[in-house]
Formats: sequence, structure tokens, C-alpha cells
Amino acid sequence: MAVTEQTRSFGFADIAPFTACFLFVPLVVIAATQGGWWLLVVPAYAWYVTGLIDFINGKNSENIDPLTDEAALTPYRMITLLWVPSQIGMILWCLWYVPAAAHLNGLEKALTMVALGVATGGIGITFAHEMMHQKNRIERWSADLLMASVLYSHFRSEHLLVHHRYIGTPRDPVTARYGESFHWFFPRVLVQCAQSSWRAEAELLSRKGKSPFEFSNPFWRYAALQSGFLILAVILGGWLGLGLFVLQAFVAIAHLELINYVEHYGLTREHLGDGKYEHVKPHHSWNTDFAFTNYLLINLQRHSDHHYKPDRRFPLLQTYDRHSAPQLPLNYPLMVLMALVPPWFWYRMNPKVDRWRAKFYPHITDWSDYNAASTPMPR
Repeated sequence: MAVTEQTRSFGFADIAPFTACFLFVPLVVIAATQGGWWLLVVPAYAWYVTGLIDFINGKNSENIDPLTDEAALTPYRMITLLWVPSQIGMILWCLWYVPAAAHLNGLEKALTMVALGVATGGIGITFAHEMMHQKNRIERWSADLLMASVLYSHFRSEHLLVHHRYIGTPRDPVTARYGESFHWFFPRVLVQCAQSSWRAEAELLSRKGKSPFEFSNPFWRYAALQSGFLILAVILGGWLGLGLFVLQAFVAIAHLELINYVEHYGLTREHLGDGKYEHVKPHHSWNTDFAFTNYLLINLQRHSDHHYKPDRRFPLLQTYDRHSAPQLPLNYPLMVLMALVPPWFWYRMNPKVDRWRAKFYPHITDWSDYNAASTPMPR
């Protein structure tokens, strides 16, 4: 069950903490213009300052009434929409400025784009994820622009048509298997998510009697938007700018998949036979409610509720206690750092998965069909 529930109007004090994301804009500019040790300010803020603040500030288990009127959420929607010009502006400015910056050597130019990728991956993709779940065309197009700016547009198709449908089953590429390291998971999902997203869109068109190459296939839009960004990279920064843009995109994608890896590691839905699985419930995603990181990532860490009720906007996502959903030991930034060191990650997480299995599925004694490396992905 949810921890608390409140209905209330929203004031500045409620909305302001969710603007912490915009600090990345001046930090990226400082890193690019100053170089040297200043290049560390973005990853330091993203990974370490957040952990320190969450250690001091703790958790926030307050739940807003999920039936809150949509109109009351307009200020929250504006935060996600305003990030779109902020991110695109950062990218275009860096493509113009960094390749020609005489005070930056080659390594510093690369590290500047790595810092940019931390912002576009950690914040940009998170905001795109929020908006692609909405029916509003402006928000959907905004999500497409953000995903194209990191060359990962097919994530929308994969996320909406595959991940939410098949979470916790062998048919979901981004449900990390028990015992699977991130270093194995990452190249696997890069290939399988591209395949599954195309297959899902092709199947949708096929049911309408259409070819997968019809212009209604969103992959045409994805290709056009991504091509536009690649052309802009060359225009603004030359071939060096193109390479730096691709580096930024790779870092952003790696951040996304690190978070995907953490969000569902080892958690599976029970197979009911005949290819059917139980309905998605809060205990099929890892949950955590560290306050500051949830402000920074617009409640993405309340992931249990997002999969349980995917249409909820981020201010209304509910958190759950340990009796209803498995809890991560740390916030997302520190968890993704842990995921980069598999023995450390497994040491902390595998016992938690074992306890989760014993708690929710005591009747399952053989987990071999659910575990990592031995589980093939159906075509």
C-alpha cells in the first residue's frame, strides 16, 4: 500500500524543487568555457552532489492524490516543456563553440561533450520519457526532438510498445536478468531494442494491412529528425563537431540504459502458461523515494507506480513501502555507479532479489527459466 495520500493545491514551494535540472545548463557552459578541472562539475553534480544531498535530506514518502485535476499540473508540464529548448540550445551552442575553442585540447573537448551527455541522458531522456507517455501532440513531438538529439529515437517505440507490455518477461530486452552484468546488458539491448522496436511498429502496420515502409511508420520521422541533428552538427562544428555530437549521444544512451538496468534488475512476472504472464504490479520494479534525486529526475525513481499506472504524470506518481515494492538501497545516480562494478552490484542486489522471490513467489522453487544468460529472447 502507498505510504501517505494528500490532496492539495500546488504553490511555488511544491514546484520549485523540480527545477533543479536547469542547473545543468550553466554548469555545461562553465565546463566548456573554463576547461581543466571545471569539466568535472557536471558529473560531480549528477552523481556525487545528489548522493550527498540525499544522504543529508533523506527521503520523501508523501503521495499526492492521483485524482488531482489535470489543469492543476500545468506548472509541472511547463518544466518538462522548457527543458526542450534548453537542451537543444546547449547542444547547438556546444557544437558551435567546442570544436573551435582554442583553450581546450582534444581530450578536454571530448570531456566537455561527455559532460553534455550526462545532462542530455540523465535529464533529457528522463523528460522525453515523461512526455512520450502523454497524448498531447506537443509533448509527443517534444519527446521525439529530445530523443533525436541523442540519436535514440526508436526508444519511444520500444518503450511504449515493448517494454511496458513485456516488462519482467523474456520478451522485454531491457529487463536485466538475474546475474547479468551491465557490461553484457548494454551491447545486448543496443541490438535487441532496435530490433524489437522496428518489429513492434511493423506488426502494428501489418494489422492495418499496411507495409512497414509506409510513411505512417514513425521510423521515417525518427530518421528525419536524427539526420537533421547530424547535418546541424557538421554545419556548426565540421567533422569534429559530428564526432563530438555522436560522443554526446553515446554517453546519453549509456545513462539511459544504466537506469533501465537498475530499474528492473532480476525482477520477473510469473509465467502462467501458454505464453501468458501475470499483470504488472508495483513489485515488478525497484522503487526508491530519495527526495532530491526525485526532484532532479521528476519522480522517475517512483518507478513501481509508473509501470503500475503508466498514464500518471510525474507529480502524481505514488511511492510504496517495502511491503508492496522492492526498495533500492541508494538513489539512482549512486546505483548506476555501482552497476559499473558488477561484483559490487551483485553483492548488494542479488540478496535483495532472492528475498523478493521468497516474499512474492514462495511457490516457485526453480528459477532457471527466469534467470539471465540462459534466457533467450524470442523473435
